[in-house]
Amino acid sequence: MSHKWLQHDTLCGLVALTLFILTIPLGNYVVMNVGLVCPPDGPCLVPVWPGIMAPSGVLIAGAALVLRNGVQAFLGAGYSLVAIAIGTALSALFAAPSLVVASAAAFCFSELADFTVYTPMRKRFPAFSVVLAGLAGSVVDSMIFLSLAFGSLEFVVGQVLGKFWMALLAGMLIRYLRPRLVAQPKF
Repeated sequence: MSHKWLQHDTLCGLVALTLFILTIPLGNYVVMNVGLVCPPDGPCLVPVWPGIMAPSGVLIAGAALVLRNGVQAFLGAGYSLVAIAIGTALSALFAAPSLVVASAAAFCFSELADFTVYTPMRKRFPAFSVVLAGLAGSVVDSMIFLSLAFGSLEFVVGQVLGKFWMALLAGMLIRYLRPRLVAQPKF
């Protein structure tokens, strides 16, 4: 008989939770310090499609949306909501002073949008739910973050597209790996 915290699902959930929490300071650092172009008054930028740039933290934010789904799949909705609350606080704590409100609000509402879309779909359409929830979360995150942080929606297409790539990648991996890894998958 194994202890509950040593079970496969719990360990996977704790790994997803840890990585989810780590995306928060990493994303806040990357958006202002890492990219192909780093203007002094704005976010660092990376290409997400030919001719379309986005703030560099976009890929990290996309990963956070997917990892939150993993927390919910392995540990449950309650842990997922607690992770969102912790993430919102950490987002405010680690954000540059000029980005605290934008970072915390965008994080909180985008993760709740992702949660709202993912929860009813996850058991019946596991891979599609990750992609669709990621898209919903990315639109909410992009609109809130860009309007509050920079007063402009100039990079909204790039933001949504960059996060969508992460959700699509995760959805494809889940679709491919799910039947190969576990007999009774949770997602």
